[in-house]
Amino acid sequence: GISFDVKRGQTIALVGSSGSGKSTCVQLLQRFYDPDAGSVFIDDHQVDEYNLKWLREHIGVVSQEPILFQATIRENILFG
Repeated sequence: GISFDVKRGQTIALVGSSGSGKSTCVQLLQRFYDPDAGSVFIDDHQVDEYNLKWLREHIGVVSQEPILFQATIRENILFG
C-alpha cells in the first residue's frame, strides 16, 4: 500500500519510473477507478463520500504528456 499526508495548500508531486503507479494513484484519488481491495481516504473520509464533481475540481493534475486541443491557447487553458 501507499500512504502520504498532504497539508492544506501544499503541492506534491508523484515521481517515479514508467509503470510505477503514479497515474493509478491519481485516478484512484479522483475516482476514475475504485480499488479492488483496500480504501482510499482524504481527510479521514473515503473518497466515495465526496461529491464526484467537487472532488475532481479540487485536485489539480499535470499529466506526463501535454495535450493541446484544436482551440486557442486560452481555450486550452480553460479546459483545465
